[in-house]
Amino acid sequence: MSEDDSEMPDVWDEYQWERFLQQQDRNTEKYFGLLEEYLDHPERDEIISRAMGWEDFDAEQDNEWVEEAEGHCEEELLALGGDEVDSVEGEFDEFSKSPIYRDTIKLHAWINSWFERDGSLKDHPEANRLATRSAVCGAKLAAALCGDDSTELGMTIAYLKRGLKAANDALDAGLKLLAEGRMTARQHGFLKRQLFKVRNRIVDLMSEYRSEWHRRYGSLND
Repeated sequence: MSEDDSEMPDVWDEYQWERFLQQQDRNTEKYFGLLEEYLDHPERDEIISRAMGWEDFDAEQDNEWVEEAEGHCEEELLALGGDEVDSVEGEFDEFSKSPIYRDTIKLHAWINSWFERDGSLKDHPEANRLATRSAVCGAKLAAALCGDDSTELGMTIAYLKRGLKAANDALDAGLKLLAEGRMTARQHGFLKRQLFKVRNRIVDLMSEYRSEWHRRYGSLND
């Protein structure tokens, strides 16, 4: 390795970020499972800490890792309806003006109105999957695009891939609802048009960000 190579920044690609986000998903699922199991236990916090492996962490290193991880996830937390984060308010305001954001909002409003007209949908698993996955799609898009020039491209692409998967899941739920007669052909046509607008824009953005990655860092095999 040359001296120049040793000084290159450690930049994660989309696959490294994807593995990181998947691990966070597993950790979150494990944590909430433990919380539900030991909710009323007098030693709940100690039990959960041991099960999660937190008691073995070096405090200083752990705090540094947590701060870095939280910094990358602030946008997603904001989009999912958490407390406002001052550092991303400007970026979220900019994102909220974009056509893709307006398309997701239009879709959310339509689904909510549909649920209000048909109260039985709230107990239907595919209807709930449609509502949930379309909302997740919007949140992942916000996490991907509420950034600036310093945002890591690999992280942006990884979040876009998650948004694409959520859009595809919503499309699948819509097809099942149509087949079951819970959604009319006209309703399904509107849903499909909105989701494909979002989906196609995500695909275009992924291509743009991957091209920028290759421009900055070359191929993964270099």
